[in-house]
Amino acid sequence: MTAAPLSQQEIEDRLAELPGWSVRDGRLTRTYRLGSHVAAAALVVHIAAVQDELDHHSDLTLGHTSVSLAVHTHSAGGALTAKDFQLARRVEDIAPGHGAH
Repeated sequence: MTAAPLSQQEIEDRLAELPGWSVRDGRLTRTYRLGSHVAAAALVVHIAAVQDELDHHSDLTLGHTSVSLAVHTHSAGGALTAKDFQLARRVEDIAPGHGAH
């Protein structure tokens, strides 16, 4: 089943619940800063596991002490859907456990 694109108002309402997240170039994005490269890599592995569980994957970039995500829903023509915000919420829930801010 294809996820339905969210309206601009729905996107804004959901963004209000996810401080630090924004929409850039049609994608839901966030960059986390961490204390070390190993901590950043561990967060990437944890995010990858969540993405597999949800069967919804972002572009995930590992920096020296940072992790960046950018996601939209391909099956909805690249629009933002509830699936993108579900992934963002799950990442928000696990990031503090890795020391991310």
